Amino acid sequence: MVGQGIAALLATAGLMATAVPAAHADTAAAAPAASDTTPGGETDTPSLVTGLHEEVAATGSAADAARGHLRARKGRYHIADTSAKDLTSVGTTTEKGGGETVRLQQKYKGVEVLGGQYVVRMTRKDGKRAVTGTSGNYFTRLKLDTVAPEVSEKTAIERAVGAVTARYDRGLLRAPAEAGFTGTAGAVTILPQGTGVLTRHITVTGTNPADGSPVQQEVYIDAHSGFPVMQYSGIQTFGATTSGGGSVQGAAAPADASTAADQLVVKGSGVRYNGRKVDINLYQDTKGGLQMIDYSKRAADSPYEGPMIATYDARGKEASSASGVWPSGIQTFRPATPELGEDYTESGAVDAHWAAGKVYDYYKNHFDRDSLDGKDGFIYSLVGVVNNGMPYNNAFWDGTKMVYGQGGGDYRTFSADTDVVGHEMTHGVVQHTANLVYAGQSGAMNEALADYFGNAIDLEANGQSMDDPDAGLLGEDLCTTLSPRECALRDLNDGATTSKNFIGVTYGGDNGGVHLNSTIFSGALWDMRQDLAPEFADQIVYRALSAYMTPLDGFTEGRAAVIAAAKELGATKAQLKTVKRSFDAHGITPGWEKALGIDTDTIISKVNIYSTGVGAGGGKYAVSRSNEEGSEPYSVWLGNTSGKGRPQLVSPNNGDYNVYATTDGTTVVWADYSATGVNIMARPVKGGLAKVVDSIGSNVSGLVVDGDYVAYTAVNPQFGVTNVRYVNMKTGKIGLVDDGRPANVSGLASIKDGKIAYARVYPDANGDMQVGVEVFDAATGAKKQMPVADGVMGIGQTAITDDGVFWIEDDDATDNGQAAVRRANLDGTNPVTVTPEAGEGSLYAYSLTASDDAVSISTAMPATWWANDTLMKLYQVAPDGKGGPQRMSCNRGEQAFGTADEGTRVLWLDGTTGYTNLVKRDRPAGKC
Repeated sequence: MVGQGIAALLATAGLMATAVPAAHADTAAAAPAASDTTPGGETDTPSLVTGLHEEVAATGSAADAARGHLRARKGRYHIADTSAKDLTSVGTTTEKGGGETVRLQQKYKGVEVLGGQYVVRMTRKDGKRAVTGTSGNYFTRLKLDTVAPEVSEKTAIERAVGAVTARYDRGLLRAPAEAGFTGTAGAVTILPQGTGVLTRHITVTGTNPADGSPVQQEVYIDAHSGFPVMQYSGIQTFGATTSGGGSVQGAAAPADASTAADQLVVKGSGVRYNGRKVDINLYQDTKGGLQMIDYSKRAADSPYEGPMIATYDARGKEASSASGVWPSGIQTFRPATPELGEDYTESGAVDAHWAAGKVYDYYKNHFDRDSLDGKDGFIYSLVGVVNNGMPYNNAFWDGTKMVYGQGGGDYRTFSADTDVVGHEMTHGVVQHTANLVYAGQSGAMNEALADYFGNAIDLEANGQSMDDPDAGLLGEDLCTTLSPRECALRDLNDGATTSKNFIGVTYGGDNGGVHLNSTIFSGALWDMRQDLAPEFADQIVYRALSAYMTPLDGFTEGRAAVIAAAKELGATKAQLKTVKRSFDAHGITPGWEKALGIDTDTIISKVNIYSTGVGAGGGKYAVSRSNEEGSEPYSVWLGNTSGKGRPQLVSPNNGDYNVYATTDGTTVVWADYSATGVNIMARPVKGGLAKVVDSIGSNVSGLVVDGDYVAYTAVNPQFGVTNVRYVNMKTGKIGLVDDGRPANVSGLASIKDGKIAYARVYPDANGDMQVGVEVFDAATGAKKQMPVADGVMGIGQTAITDDGVFWIEDDDATDNGQAAVRRANLDGTNPVTVTPEAGEGSLYAYSLTASDDAVSISTAMPATWWANDTLMKLYQVAPDGKGGPQRMSCNRGEQAFGTADEGTRVLWLDGTTGYTNLVKRDRPAGKC
């Protein structure tokens, strides 16, 4: 159903990835006398139709028959164009007994609509074909005058790379790293928000500069203004932490994995991490050498066609080199004899290869599924990758293959647990069925299904009963010394519910909660498996995944899909009641979002913005805002920080994205993104015309204003670094706080009375790069260096008040995420540690904002395993640090873009309720 799932990913893509409630009946509560139709939200096409038996053309393709049905029932489906041009076939699955499931992709004027997928289910028997039901998302309210992008591909890539760079700087300015991000243009895509948002889809890849982990961000750039309107990770990890014919999508497999002449299935054996000896299928090449390639799944009469399972030795290879590409020089594990020795156990090769075969068998034996893609595509596993030469305690599916990290500390290599292997391979199955988008609620469902089937496979392969107290644990066998319950990374019996455990979170935090919120949904499925026969539960969940769910489904849609699948498979009334009860117990009921509470004052609800925050000063706030559907380009609104009165629109509705708004209580400033560049705009709070005070062709961020001066951070396209640029709005003078040379980098500015504080990177007398904090007097050009501690690795956000300068500094070479907050007088004297980098009162300081009375610090823990405590939270502390930091709010969701007004009042964008809300508190909540 559209209302919840689409809002989960899109309408709140600006910050929080939850959902707008929508009416969704439990259509499968009892067998109906006729068809049941569940209306879609924000669309005229129903999200679910069951109980049909309507004949269609028996001849021709299944896709043509499905389109013919939709065309003939236009009054029900309201799909105006059912031609193959705008309703293209994704694929048809034929089931035993003559069932056919057709997935159709919506296009608008030939342009693909993200998540616009509609499913038609049919039976074919005795020469006749009939439609039994439909489901999915088809968006009937799209209305775009043109689908031709105004923004060039080159500009879109530059802005996407800039957005990803900002995403991964962890709020710190450091010496420029040699490795950067690269962008690859994909197709022009329509985001189905309201009447539609035309975007350029850019995939940005590279290495996380903080920890060396692989990065693959899917970025959508508004095609008219060039502003990044959505971004999420395309790497599907286990933690927090394959097409037919054997070809790999998006990356070429090494040549030694291809089918060779005179292949042989050699029976070998090896010992798993748990000490159990298992059979291993190997391949003997034409020279007599053995490789960890399993051809045993092929039919005896066609040994050169069909599936292949290959396991590669990736020890010492960087994880980033294995994401979306193949590391150079990689080859399959090649044992000297069929009896694999200890090295193959300790490397994780035995477990990876054996478990991959078990996963293939599970899907084949239970659902007659031919490999992950359903077309006997090859299965590749890369085992033992590292991160900056260090252990990589994680695993991921990159869209074509499984990648398992070399364990460290108490962790074994991540192929050591069968449920991890089953989890990652199930991501491949999800990709080739419902293709649930890996963000927000749809991403949490993706994770939940991977956990569910991963655990089901683990229990079957290892002979474990559902009655075992540890049956619901995932990753419990990864540790060398810890008990299973101490080691497990998730527990499907954790009892998580929407009302007690759902966390509203940005895409920067766990891709919108894909792991944080997954056990709410997987727990419901697991309860169902415990209360029904496991085999029947598995059939229901697989049928829901393969024939009902579509890419942007949320929790409520997932519930409806499972109930409908259970009904189709013949569940009794008592069994249907059990299925519904499982979801009820985890709070997955229509309208569940309304039960999420807060301890803050809401100033504006549902601002629906992405990658742009709020600014405040002098009792006023300025914030960007879209419409409730999220389809309208962002406009700037001004209001009172007290929450009294109605906010007023201050930016023109010109079709551009107006972002990074802030105010000092006298003037409002913002950046106007258009296809040709970025204008810095200003308008008096008391009214008057907005005017352009500066223009630039590159990405900008961090606007600040005070009195006559505006300052902001801009990318210097000549040198590829950032510099702080300032404007005197009264005289028109424009300048840089540094000289703009390639070795000089500046950013994270703040401003007060014409003095600009900023973080800087610069060469010392020996040419070595140093970091520091400087105050620049825009009127006189004088500069004053602040007393930064020796050995500092990075400088974070600055804040300047009447009394002094505050900044974040990180001197931890291991980059554990903790950072100190420091303060000094404007002349650099009287340095004070407000919060230390370690020990009592230390914080994972990410950003800060200050008034004369208090410093408010945003924290964000660098998380491998996501939890509420790792999300961005706000703390407040006295300017001298006395009394230590206190939580500003005990809200459960993410607290982003904090901005100080006067006194101790702070505003921020909060995601607890499942929407992006502008909220405030006038004083700290204390301890939570």
